[in-house]
Amino acid sequence: MKINWSGRSHNYTNRDISYLTKIIKTADPLTQGKHLKKFEQVFSKYIKKKNVFAVSSAAGALEIISLLLKLKKGDEVIIPAHTYCASAIPFARQGAKIIWSDINFNTRVVDIEDIKIKITSKTKAILIVHLYGYSCDFRKIIAFCRKRKIKIIEDCAQSLGAEIKKKKVGTFGDFSCYSFHAQKNITTLGEGGMLYVKDKTLAYKVLGLRHNGHCNFKFKRNHYWLPAMGNLDLDIKNKWPYKFTLSEIQCGAGIVMMKKLDKFNQLRINRAKKFINSLANFDELNFNSTFKNQRHVYHLLSAYYAPSKKVNRNSLIEKLFKNYSIKCAVQYYPLYKYPLFKKMGFGKHKCANTEKFFNNMISFPFHIWMTDKQFNYMISSVKKTLMDLRRSR
Repeated sequence: MKINWSGRSHNYTNRDISYLTKIIKTADPLTQGKHLKKFEQVFSKYIKKKNVFAVSSAAGALEIISLLLKLKKGDEVIIPAHTYCASAIPFARQGAKIIWSDINFNTRVVDIEDIKIKITSKTKAILIVHLYGYSCDFRKIIAFCRKRKIKIIEDCAQSLGAEIKKKKVGTFGDFSCYSFHAQKNITTLGEGGMLYVKDKTLAYKVLGLRHNGHCNFKFKRNHYWLPAMGNLDLDIKNKWPYKFTLSEIQCGAGIVMMKKLDKFNQLRINRAKKFINSLANFDELNFNSTFKNQRHVYHLLSAYYAPSKKVNRNSLIEKLFKNYSIKCAVQYYPLYKYPLFKKMGFGKHKCANTEKFFNNMISFPFHIWMTDKQFNYMISSVKKTLMDLRRSR
């Protein structure tokens, strides 16, 4: 049996395909139409918040957020070093200085004590990444930032459906983004995202930022074709708009997937708990700790493998692949280590926990369409491999 780390994360049923085929045949227009509005309404109802906007990716949502923040050169944005690169690039692009925050070693997400150390008078915003499907308990961070008028951005690319006290992540801060990439818990045909903006005044600016500055004329027109077919304007000084729109067919896929999201997430939760409980006797394999009233949706299944003098994470990955054809992965390369960020002046860091975790973390295959037979095979294979490595420790 062979199990790849990644692959096609979602399959569409014949009923899904029939629904999407109908949109292809009948949608008019094929973009920015009624299916976009319906998708946004469905999503808004799910997170119980208004001011949500479908966009082409979570990265696109962060680009818009970076514009709404009106960042100036020298403004600082605190971002976890342990995350995907798209979390940081939009803010650096606007001239902000990126300050790398460390993670809590047990939770693998941002830590309030580290943030307190790194906040300065120049801190404009903090990006909280709910990584791996884990809902970061950042209520203390919110209270701390509110006193200092620091904006909070929630990156929920991997955590749609995660909760704190039955409240969806992405609804606590000033802004949030969600991803519908092919590997996420749901997808809009491979790419897509959603943006939430708390402030109504700022939310009003999103439509222009999302679609090349398109807007209505500010005066009554006597003829629909004069002075031109449409207007272009933007109420943000010295900033250019983007084009981050979704097609009607993608929005249709989003509508279909939203109906299945909770079911998919529960399957992930059940499988993750089974995997973790099955390996509970192996103290050398540590999964991130959870807290009371938290709902972790397990976008990924990652752990820390405590090394010895003779074996480490690489030993585990190599044996699983060589002996059982199971491909695991390593995530996430600390952003300050990439040549891109070094060349841009963001190579400095104080992130000891990020280093320690990355050097011995392992991410197991966890795509939604893995069969029960494959999943049980993976559990038994990991058990056997851990036992073999124990003899070498």
